[in-house]
Amino acid sequence: MSESPIRVVLIDDHGLCRRGLAELLEHRAGIRVVGATGEPDAALRLVHELKPDLLIMDLRMPAMHGFSLLKRIRDEGLETPVVILTMCDSHDDLANALRAGVRGYLLKDMDPDDVVDSIRRALKGELVVAPAMATKLTHLLGAQSGRGEGRALTERELEILGYIAQGMSNKGIAKALDISHDTVKLHVRHILSKLNLSSRVEAAVYAVGRKFSGSAH
Repeated sequence: MSESPIRVVLIDDHGLCRRGLAELLEHRAGIRVVGATGEPDAALRLVHELKPDLLIMDLRMPAMHGFSLLKRIRDEGLETPVVILTMCDSHDDLANALRAGVRGYLLKDMDPDDVVDSIRRALKGELVVAPAMATKLTHLLGAQSGRGEGRALTERELEILGYIAQGMSNKGIAKALDISHDTVKLHVRHILSKLNLSSRVEAAVYAVGRKFSGSAH
């Protein structure tokens, strides 16, 4: 019995971008595009009705900014993972997207194969960021007033940090490592304390930034 195809919804105000991305995903990745629109109300309706595995959306749209739409989606209790695909390479947009908990931040001028690969990784739970944004991500981390410069992590804490960077929940980490949920929570608290971070999102951004900057803890 074959697996069900991955189902995504596209939100972009440019019809050509929607059609091009849909063909790219369906022909090169076998990902089924079940809905596409450039209208915010229609986008909300599609996510409600279709419950896709992933939402791929632009940021700068005339009818509504992507962050406003993302807030509406979350306010309505929809937890669909989101990947931003945009021309906006601004430091602030990257920071706001990561704080909003998106699964990825990709740029439209990336190589098509890299876009497909990044989306596949996002579907597996990884946090993906366009390589061209690596410097901005490093600066974002460095601007956090010394955050991420605390005490060294243990081998187990590094392992858990890696899972956090993949977007995995405490329950998922506990299952993967065959340890209790409470033990994972304790490790996460220690990680945040040691790195002078205040949230799991910051921990994920920290981990991804270290990977992109080519350094190891």
